[in-house]
Amino acid sequence: MRVLVGVDVGGSGVKSAPVDVDGGALLRKRTRIPTPQPSTPDAVFDVVVSLVANEDAAGPVGVAIPTVVVDGVARSAANIDDAWIGTDVRAALTSRLDRPVAVLNDADAAGMAEMRFGAGRDRRGVVIVLTFGTGVGSAVFVDGRLVPNTEFGHLEFMGDDAEHSTAARLVEEDEVSLRKWAKRVDKYLDGLYRVFTPQLIVFGGGISKRFDDFSKWLKVDCEVVPASLRNQAGIVGAALAAAALE
Repeated sequence: MRVLVGVDVGGSGVKSAPVDVDGGALLRKRTRIPTPQPSTPDAVFDVVVSLVANEDAAGPVGVAIPTVVVDGVARSAANIDDAWIGTDVRAALTSRLDRPVAVLNDADAAGMAEMRFGAGRDRRGVVIVLTFGTGVGSAVFVDGRLVPNTEFGHLEFMGDDAEHSTAARLVEEDEVSLRKWAKRVDKYLDGLYRVFTPQLIVFGGGISKRFDDFSKWLKVDCEVVPASLRNQAGIVGAALAAAALE
């Protein structure tokens, strides 16, 4: 069994756990520390270093962050401080942790986990994994291969970024009813289907645990299934990215 640490940086919390990268399981309950405010790179790096120091696992570390990542450099900032834009995250964390670090987009990490161990396992063709939370993240796979850094939450929808009207936080904060939110999401999914014709959409994020409550309002002409790994997916996917460095 290979054990590596995965870290998932979110807008509200930074989570970590040791992961069995051959089986996809967390070896203990994840540790969570609130994301510093302001969520500057240095402040978050301090949290990541603290979390990794408490994990009894050697080897590379995987870190998932809510930004577009190109060659280890953050190229955007979604639900996190704008100071991340242009930061060489991989170089900074490699120096601080003194070990190899893989850095990737958080939705891509969640998608990798779902495709390897979860709802997308062994599925061919085009698969879209969506994470509904504070915003909306996306990961696209073609015959199991990741197309990195898609940002479907920022597609125009209802005259604004799609995530402004379809994020799960709208339900969690009682801004809209579950029914109204699901009907909006259905229209959003239909738009994605018209462009990409996916064979499968994996519906992720914490709200996926309520999939049976709202799936009746999803009429898109495509198979839609709830994510299997839910909020563990980002950690597992980050650890998988670290495993690729070995």
